[in-house]
Amino acid sequence: MRRAGILMPVFSLPSPWGIGTLGQAARDFVDFLHRAGQSCWQVLPMGPTSYGDSPYQSFSSFAGNPYFIDLDDLAAEGLLEREEYADIPWSESPGRVDYAALHAHRFDVLRLACSRLQKTDLEAQARSFLEAEADWLPDYALFMALKDRYGGKAWQEWPEPLRLRERKALAKARKELQEETDFWARVQYLFFRQWTALKQYAKERGISIIGDLPIYVAMDSADTWANPKQFQLEDGRPVEVSGCPPDAFSEDGQLWGNPLFAWDSMKKDHYRWWMKRIDFQFRLYDTLRIDHFRGFEAYYAIPAADDTARNGRWRPGPGYGFFREMEKQLGARDIIAEDLGYLTEGVHELLRQTGFPGMKVLEFAFGAGMEDSSYQPHRYPAHCVAYAGTHDNDTVLGWLNTCSRGERNHAKRYMRLNRNEGWNWGVMRTLWASPAELAVVQMQDLLGLGSEGRINLPSTVGANWQWRASADALTEKLARKVRADMRLYQR
Repeated sequence: MRRAGILMPVFSLPSPWGIGTLGQAARDFVDFLHRAGQSCWQVLPMGPTSYGDSPYQSFSSFAGNPYFIDLDDLAAEGLLEREEYADIPWSESPGRVDYAALHAHRFDVLRLACSRLQKTDLEAQARSFLEAEADWLPDYALFMALKDRYGGKAWQEWPEPLRLRERKALAKARKELQEETDFWARVQYLFFRQWTALKQYAKERGISIIGDLPIYVAMDSADTWANPKQFQLEDGRPVEVSGCPPDAFSEDGQLWGNPLFAWDSMKKDHYRWWMKRIDFQFRLYDTLRIDHFRGFEAYYAIPAADDTARNGRWRPGPGYGFFREMEKQLGARDIIAEDLGYLTEGVHELLRQTGFPGMKVLEFAFGAGMEDSSYQPHRYPAHCVAYAGTHDNDTVLGWLNTCSRGERNHAKRYMRLNRNEGWNWGVMRTLWASPAELAVVQMQDLLGLGSEGRINLPSTVGANWQWRASADALTEKLARKVRADMRLYQR
């Protein structure tokens, strides 16, 4: 079955309250997908973001982002009054997320909602949720309460008894911070209540949701604090951290800084923590894209004290045994392998063993020496997921306007691009016509945006994860045009 989808981060949805949310704008987007003949909505990771606002550096692998809780839906349930949030300066520009404003104001509003929650009929549901999520939620709630107590400091800088999770220190903190932990726990109830409703709304309209799972977790996260034995830590601190080696794009490589997994130790308990993590993700999504899939074959380990990735070295990952164990415990799951970057025959073999579809990115197909590139659409296998570009790439127009003349001329000849139609439409038509069983385009490319619509420029901070669609972007005319192409290319 040939399908098509749109990559649209939740934070990029339009809303008056500073960031995209799980409310009416999300439902409107699902309706747009349905009218446009799409099958899938791909989102980015939805965890609570930390320094740098990256969804790939979250405070938890399990928690949802409090910013995504829709305030209008809370008001409709009697948990807020509109005047309590309508006049707050959520952002200076409706087209950009202002994370500083969200951090300054959003939690005060959510505290009002949570204080009222306990006086409504929803409280019984909230308590049931807290009990059902007891495996991760109490640690996350305490982690966030302690971060507030210590001024946002990373947990490695907390007093040693808490840093090392001494039993008496944890018990004392839970007692002293009970009101705060209750707040953070109930925020999660509000998030998952709204997400569950949205997912059901999408299902009823024939839209499946593709989630995104970062392979690594943030060092400053409830994951590492509550499960230190699952990571390569000494006294709560990493000896080596994650990244990727120097290449043509970066002479110093990329230093991500995430803690590395203790794969040998994990194997002994049948990857229990990982199995819980993946199983939880499939409660949220229909399909899961696993980021940095090659890290399961081999991962790049960099000395923690280094400030570049030059001195890292490759170490073996868990390999196919991990995925064999996953299927044994969880059954067959719908997974997309992000198999981009530096690939060895071992990575290709692991992909063949798992049977997961890999990714093809059209923007990679036309550089110098790429005449026989596997990223050229006529070479795609049917069993793959094809993208014009991902969240880490420029938009189609941004790419074509900034790449070399040779690359642009090659792309224009291959895809028969012309300005009258719009280069972005020529690129998307090429992708939709390809053999790939699933083709995904970014919403920015449907809107014909240039580099101003770029989501992320890797290895930079300060201007990423901010783009938002305008309130009038999802037009009926656009939906009809896309749907016509879906019929043409039988998607």
